[in-house]
Amino acid sequence: MSARKTALDALIACRKQAAWSNGILKDYIARDRLDRRDAALATRLCYGVLQHRGMLDFFLQQLLTGKVKDLHPVLRDILHIGLYQIYELDKIPESAAVNESVLLAKKYCRMQRFAPGLVNGVLRNAVRTKGTLKQPSSLEDRYSHPQKLIDLLRTCVGEELLEPMLAANNDTPQTVVQVNTLRTTTEQLIEQLKAEDVTALPHPWMPDCLILGNTGSIEKLDTFRRGLFYVQDAAGKLSVMCAQIPKGESVCVLDCCAAPGGKSFAAAIAMENTGKLRSCDIHRHKTTLIQHGADRLGLDCILVREQDATEAHPHWIDKMDVVLADVPCSGYGIIRKKPDIRYKDPDDMLQLPQLQLRILNRQAEYVKKGGTLLYSTCTLLREENEEVVRAFLAHHPDFYLEPLQLPAVFPENTTGMLTLVPGQYDTDGFFIAKLRRKA
Repeated sequence: MSARKTALDALIACRKQAAWSNGILKDYIARDRLDRRDAALATRLCYGVLQHRGMLDFFLQQLLTGKVKDLHPVLRDILHIGLYQIYELDKIPESAAVNESVLLAKKYCRMQRFAPGLVNGVLRNAVRTKGTLKQPSSLEDRYSHPQKLIDLLRTCVGEELLEPMLAANNDTPQTVVQVNTLRTTTEQLIEQLKAEDVTALPHPWMPDCLILGNTGSIEKLDTFRRGLFYVQDAAGKLSVMCAQIPKGESVCVLDCCAAPGGKSFAAAIAMENTGKLRSCDIHRHKTTLIQHGADRLGLDCILVREQDATEAHPHWIDKMDVVLADVPCSGYGIIRKKPDIRYKDPDDMLQLPQLQLRILNRQAEYVKKGGTLLYSTCTLLREENEEVVRAFLAHHPDFYLEPLQLPAVFPENTTGMLTLVPGQYDTDGFFIAKLRRKA
């Protein structure tokens, strides 16, 4: 029951503590000392329930005599875990899904003596009626996205891309990593991973990028510990490629909102570990994380600093060849990795464009004449993307948008801006804008 208990504890923490599932799940897997197999199951259950909660409630309402909303929240979580196994996980025996859920009810619902019997009855009913219940017709129930968010995303991506994007948000995210070409080659790393029983396939369009399978805990792999790769989606790597960072001892680059460090690492490797790359974040514990990553990868051109991206640093003015500004955002492009983002109220994000523009205005001060300011987010909202860029350009006539140099899989770019929508190129949702300061 340990994997299911870990998943349930994570779901409870997400609800009661407003914890993010990816962080709390990692902590609980370590706390419960789960092996590779149980860690994978706990992750699949937690993410699966969060991804399909609306759909699970739609079916649950047909299996109950009362109303779903009247269930105790923990009891509802337990039923979700059981239903997800029955409906979505073919390799788990249905009897195990029922019996283990009943045990969870006995452990977590002691004040509700009826709970184990209810769980047993509902889940056995789910097994009997599997494939015969009414199917969800609305996008809200089918893809478990609140209607308010669906309406918001429709205005950004259009009707044609909307449903494929919602479906992609419920996919199991791939483990995508970038090869540290300063220490190994893609071909060598594939063979080394194979020796660790990890499958590795070359990414279809991003060079020196692999899609891994059967990893277990990545941090425990010898190839990871030796700094032969780092975890980063192809979209994040693409943004660094678009910056076209030069090489040389005199090159200066700033990554102003760097945690967890992927773009800094990609930039340092592109610079061949020469020059200076200042990698900054406002939170001390995150700068420590970046430093550990840089040390593991052997990237000593990275200089880590605790720095608020909105505050001035006079010594950097007009000094940077490239500034990377991957700013805080609503995160609607990474729902498949952080499924609980979909349940946050969009109104809570309304102040973000003001912060993003403040950061962009500040970082522009550091770009030398002829240098590059690369603005990016992991959201799809125009008010955080194109509108921020246009507001910036309206007050900075010395900057202009420069067309992006993209891999052949993409159409030619002439605008200097690109939005990656989940379901299109099998990446995170992402926005990139390349701004050049006039020489």
